[in-house]
Amino acid sequence: MNYFEWKKLQGDKQPGEQEFKAVILEVRPGVGGDEAKIWARDLVRMYRRYSEIRNWKLEEIDDGVMKIKGKNVYEKLKRETGVHRVQRIPETERAGRIHTSTASVVILPEVPEAQIDIKEDDLAWEFTRSGGHGGQNVNKVATAVRLIHKPTDIVISCRQERSQEQNRKIALQLLRAQLWEREQEKKNSALSAQRSMIGRSMRAEKIRTYNYPQNRVTDHRMRKSWYNLDRIIDGQLEEIFAALSGQ
Repeated sequence: MNYFEWKKLQGDKQPGEQEFKAVILEVRPGVGGDEAKIWARDLVRMYRRYSEIRNWKLEEIDDGVMKIKGKNVYEKLKRETGVHRVQRIPETERAGRIHTSTASVVILPEVPEAQIDIKEDDLAWEFTRSGGHGGQNVNKVATAVRLIHKPTDIVISCRQERSQEQNRKIALQLLRAQLWEREQEKKNSALSAQRSMIGRSMRAEKIRTYNYPQNRVTDHRMRKSWYNLDRIIDGQLEEIFAALSGQ
């Protein structure tokens, strides 16, 4: 699929898509060992900075997972799902060689409860002591939750909040988002073979490269580059988003 075909499909919005008021952003390290972990943290910071610029509200859910709430948040961020590749010399590299590492980004909307029906009988809950932040309470009480959706085998873990009830609510939010994504895949696939490219399959696609030696960011879907990586990685993403949306 070329960019113009992809862009046309992006214009075919799902019903109610523009009504999403919040998204779940997840960044996970890919290929590259410790450098991939550092790169994932850099991407989290990039999206955090962009959210601050737009005055969006941020809520940390787990390591590498954030809830972002604000005007047009889903419309702006929905095209960020995919593999983000970095080319640079790691701080630990003594020979000065350029390394290539990756991290995956997933953007899912926060779906209202009424839109996704979840049956309690389909859920299996596990509760453990959290090893995360929050003081002594989370280490003494079983506040961390692990949710298994039996019909789909989706597994959700949440341990960031101090109370078990808060983590249960967040886990259900994450589950609704993933179930919504799967439902969109089915609809897209039913419409045409091409449209099956949209959704979960895009998670594995390399969408952007950040080349530090050349101060260059390349979006592979558009085959377009920008030579201000230092500003982009500091959250100045609007030029890329405008190009992606055709504005």
